[in-house]
Amino acid sequence: MHCEMNQLNQAVGHLVREWQSPPHPGREILEGRFCRLEPLDARHAESLYSANSLDVEGRNWTYLPYGPFETLAAFRAWIEQQCCGNDPQFYAIIDLTRQEAVGVASYLRITPSSGSIEVGHINYSPLLQRTPAATEAMYLMMARAFELGYRRYEWKCDALNTPSRAAAQRLGFSFEGVFRQATVVKGRNRDTAWYAAIDCEWPALKEALLQWLSPTNFNEQGNQRTRLSALTAPILNRRIVETGL
Repeated sequence: MHCEMNQLNQAVGHLVREWQSPPHPGREILEGRFCRLEPLDARHAESLYSANSLDVEGRNWTYLPYGPFETLAAFRAWIEQQCCGNDPQFYAIIDLTRQEAVGVASYLRITPSSGSIEVGHINYSPLLQRTPAATEAMYLMMARAFELGYRRYEWKCDALNTPSRAAAQRLGFSFEGVFRQATVVKGRNRDTAWYAAIDCEWPALKEALLQWLSPTNFNEQGNQRTRLSALTAPILNRRIVETGL
């Protein structure tokens, strides 16, 4: 941990020079090669509801504080009532091959004064899971946050949500600890696992993500040649091993 000593010989944090509070993210469209991120609104409801219905068992909703939704009308109402504000700021993830919304994610806990922003409310339908578009969507959101001048990009999830924890580390988020009994979700206790990437790590993370997303990283069958986790592992400040991640 980098620190300095003040005139009283106390350890203090280093001065943050030439940094200014970044703006709140705009609602612009984020364009990629595999996907496009658009501000979420009711026009995306039908395609998202259809894509989510492929998750017959409802596994995607277990760790989210809402859902599953029994009807399209209920899902549309939730989008209209909960997803059109500035924090959380939701995006629909559009698969460019299908030209349909197949997942959502959001910025939240947006705090320009400290340069901190979180990614969350991630819900990938079966049509998006384990595809290059799934990774590219996270890259586009992370890139936008750091380009705006945010210093810290957070990922938090239920400590029991092992797929989310694995995804965080694969994408280059370092493990920072578990907040015990952080909240109650759907009547159950939730311990929250914290992960983050910071601005000094971003150049290396960007290079790793772009290397993985490059056309040269996929063979003729569309299979990856190099795993993203192999590219991001050397960048992680801390990696948990006790759960096999």
